[in-house]
Amino acid sequence: MNDFAPSPKRRVLILCTGNSCRSQMAEALVNHHVGGTWRANSAGTEPSGYVHPLAIKAMAEIGIDISAARSKSTAEFAGEAFDLVITVCDDAAENCPVWLQSGEVVHIGFPDPAKAKGTEAERMEVFRQVRDDIRQQLVVFLAAF
Repeated sequence: MNDFAPSPKRRVLILCTGNSCRSQMAEALVNHHVGGTWRANSAGTEPSGYVHPLAIKAMAEIGIDISAARSKSTAEFAGEAFDLVITVCDDAAENCPVWLQSGEVVHIGFPDPAKAKGTEAERMEVFRQVRDDIRQQLVVFLAAF
């Protein structure tokens, strides 16, 4: 028997309001970069029902395919245990479902790229910035947690 068996992955739920941009990108970035120790899921307090096309495009630019992802409700995860819940928007932080508050909840907020104005190129720049900020802040936080 091996006393040095790898420990199971810790679970993190990443919450946003619509689960269409920030939390989707965060879920994919966590699973891609620290998937050896963390398993990420994402959900929305008021799911939009779609993943934003520019979020899909921004992730594809760095080689991560989220085209098959779907917007999920927090209700899908009711009763599941998570080591950590991270809210990525202020609304989700304020409306975090009560059942989630039994564990550790951390807020690491990012601006909503879906609210960006301008040409598609200008809006893509906002999606790229949020994607990169998530990688620099949230993924690094989990790697050190």
